[in-house]
Amino acid sequence: MTFEQYTPEGQALIEKARTLAVDALKDLTRHDGTPFIGHPDAVARIVAYEIGLPAECVAAVYLHEASRMAGMEVLRKEWDENICTMVEGLNHISTIKPKDTRLEAENYKKLIIQYSRDPRVTVLKLADRLEVMRSLKMFPKTGRDQKILETLLLYIPLAHQLGLYNMKREMEDIYLKYSEPEQYRLITNKLKAGEKDREKLMAEFIEPLKKKLSDAGVQYKLKMRTKAAYSIWQKMVKQKVPFEGVFDVFAIRFIIDCDGEDHKLEKDLCWLVYSFVTEEYEADTKRLRDWVTNPKPNGYESLHITVKNREGAYVEVQIRTKRMDDVAENGFASHWAYKGIKREETLSRWLTSVRYALEHPDENTEDLPQPPSKEIFVFTPTGELRILQADSTVLDFAFGIHTNIGAHCVGARVNGKAVSIREKLQTGDVVEILTAKNQRPTPDWMNWVVTSKARSKVKQALQVQEQNRAVDGKELLERRLKNWKLEFPDEMNTEFRKKNNYPSLTGFYAAIGEGTLDVNVIKDYILGEAERHAASVEAAEAAQASAKSARHYESKDDILVLNAKNVKGIDYKMAKCCNPVFGDDVFGFVTREDGIKIHRITCPNAARLLEMYPYRIQKVKWAESPSSSSFQVDLKIIADQESSILSRIMEIVNQFKASIRSFNVNENQRNGTSEISMRISVPSNLELDKVLSQLRTAKHVLKVARL
Repeated sequence: MTFEQYTPEGQALIEKARTLAVDALKDLTRHDGTPFIGHPDAVARIVAYEIGLPAECVAAVYLHEASRMAGMEVLRKEWDENICTMVEGLNHISTIKPKDTRLEAENYKKLIIQYSRDPRVTVLKLADRLEVMRSLKMFPKTGRDQKILETLLLYIPLAHQLGLYNMKREMEDIYLKYSEPEQYRLITNKLKAGEKDREKLMAEFIEPLKKKLSDAGVQYKLKMRTKAAYSIWQKMVKQKVPFEGVFDVFAIRFIIDCDGEDHKLEKDLCWLVYSFVTEEYEADTKRLRDWVTNPKPNGYESLHITVKNREGAYVEVQIRTKRMDDVAENGFASHWAYKGIKREETLSRWLTSVRYALEHPDENTEDLPQPPSKEIFVFTPTGELRILQADSTVLDFAFGIHTNIGAHCVGARVNGKAVSIREKLQTGDVVEILTAKNQRPTPDWMNWVVTSKARSKVKQALQVQEQNRAVDGKELLERRLKNWKLEFPDEMNTEFRKKNNYPSLTGFYAAIGEGTLDVNVIKDYILGEAERHAASVEAAEAAQASAKSARHYESKDDILVLNAKNVKGIDYKMAKCCNPVFGDDVFGFVTREDGIKIHRITCPNAARLLEMYPYRIQKVKWAESPSSSSFQVDLKIIADQESSILSRIMEIVNQFKASIRSFNVNENQRNGTSEISMRISVPSNLELDKVLSQLRTAKHVLKVARL
């Protein structure tokens, strides 16, 4: 074979690669009995003459076939790294066997792109597939059906998105020929039967325009474009019409000869021809497509208009320059905008780099964008494709298949080799998960998974395990406490967990259940607390005795008489939860660290303390007369949003032996009220009652509460 369009160096490179392929494939034949070397020869011609890729791409075609017999190791020793990268990509793509669903096809299409580290690999694979489609006749029916299915699902959409229109059109027609042979014959025969009529129509169409075009100095070539059989068939199916019902089967194309460097001149000439056509024929302006003024994102440029001829037939007219036509015909005009091909942003960006490589064949491909690397593509043993994020492990894959498989995973066989659950996977790996009935997730698994699904499922499994251990631990502790005849009240439980760093009750019981917390430690803590409580009670009794000697004891009952000052020898404090005032009904509660705390009998905590700790309750009463000390009281007032209410509240407080210590107002615009938080100082509950009584009867005051 000769490739005369390349330099001598390029031809030598191709010949060297072909020689290696001939030797490696010498014993192989195709399905029709011809030497297998005929396949790479035909693909090489497509790559060189129909697509126009550089010589190294043609060499890669031959080396791809040779490496499948000789191995990549031999190639890497002698061939350029860029060529080896292309060959390796083609080898990987050759292993793809897509499922018979369009959903799977989208994933396999991504996999093709993932394998194409060099952007030209995808185009080389399309050339390979085109040659296979041209040779379908030699394949047995089963193999032929598989090839046309793969072509429909994978390679036709890729050719479409790359703008390799001629390649796409040919593969579509071959697909139709084998999948719908009767429809293919009907359409192609009707096209042949109407060919002379279309030629006559084109001749009649141009006749009245010849003089105008000649006088204007427009040099052009007229071309008849017939819609592809596959596209006609699709319209027939979609619109439910016969062949005659498809109106854009035929188009007349003006190809204007002019300087392709002067784009302004190109546009002016296109519009000049457009004006001549629309002056002569009635135009359907709704069908005007101006891709000359505003080219498609892929660079496609042309004017399209539909006109009615003298016989009343509609004809599509396309007007473009020779440069525009060359670009469209050679593959840089895809039809993303109106063909409805679904694009994903990363895939579209990657395919754009392929088009760039085609337009700039002399530039170094190492500087081009690389395929998306945030995903890996791995297979089940049955060939099902799974997409995972980069750095995914065997565990991620297992949970991706099913939660139960992930939870019981003990390892895997990756490409036939046994690996651990932590093994990171690579694109193309075939993974067989190994499970064991007794396997359970451990906290370490959270360090070995990266997918959100796997992390979520591991976390859920660990929570369930902890809850189960907590149930066991709680039952164990309750049983032991009953045997020991000990109590472990909630307050003591909370204090124990705080001191021993168990933030949650579930974690505390789970630690008992799994044995990391010995219940005997809890027993020792309870007994130690009992000893400290006994010592506290003794201290309280001593304090009472001291109070009696100071004449503050008025009865023989166990009652501590208080005034507003600390009594010598007695350590007590007013509880902040209820802020008792002289005269309130109160009781004392013996604490471990703060001595006796005085609570109001109406304190929010009173019921719990009286019920759970009766042995720590101390009876107390106030002295007969208050001391000179004062007490802090928090009040909450709800009032209308009236400007005078604040000053009125202050007047009421100042009428009595009380003073305001803090004051805060929050307005509720939704219901038109003000919430006033106020702290006042009073000598006794008698003065407090006076303040409260006056506040409750004040105008615009809705509610008063002591906190």
